[in-house]
Amino acid sequence: MRLRDWPESERPREKLLACGPNQLSDAELLALFLGSGTRGLTAVDLGRRLLEQHGNLRALLDLPAATLAARPGIGPARACLLSGALELGTRHLAQGLARGEALTDPSRAGDYLARRLRALPYEVFACLFLDTRHRVIAFEELFRGTLDGAEVHPREVVQRCLAHNAAAVILGHNHPSGSAEPSTADRAVTSRLKQALALVDVRVLDHFVIGDGPPCSMARLGAV
Repeated sequence: MRLRDWPESERPREKLLACGPNQLSDAELLALFLGSGTRGLTAVDLGRRLLEQHGNLRALLDLPAATLAARPGIGPARACLLSGALELGTRHLAQGLARGEALTDPSRAGDYLARRLRALPYEVFACLFLDTRHRVIAFEELFRGTLDGAEVHPREVVQRCLAHNAAAVILGHNHPSGSAEPSTADRAVTSRLKQALALVDVRVLDHFVIGDGPPCSMARLGAV
């Protein structure tokens, strides 16, 4: 059965318009960008097959556009649509923070850091610099490491805070292994940064660890 022959309430576009995008499955969201299926498969069926082949949505969409284009059923045009959609989402979130809105909801910072850091194959330590009203001044990747870790230098973090005239920071780093569980080293460096930044009156509001699942807030764990 072709997608156009499905009940209207089950077609991805109509379902999105009626219920919102959060009500669509991963395969249905993929179908929106695939546009059509292949012989014997609807766009939703093709989306399901791609997810089965790659394990999950993240593994599929983390592929470079050229690699995506080589996957059966995708091709260059669809690969560009998928990669472009990801970049649009990242820029939308970045511009929302860049407008200077106060970060009253810590989860927004965690989501932003996850979008920026999750797909990287090496560990990166980054900072969101905030003013006295907790509005974003800037985002910077400060240290890059390897698959296993990145060395963090408190002195350089202090220097960047002073350069931005920041009153507070939200820290973040990714775990390429996929686990968002803070390590003993993560807790130690957070403590060292809090002590160093307190000397220049800069507060550490949170430290997010980015893995495969939701970002882990060290503030919620009582480690900040």
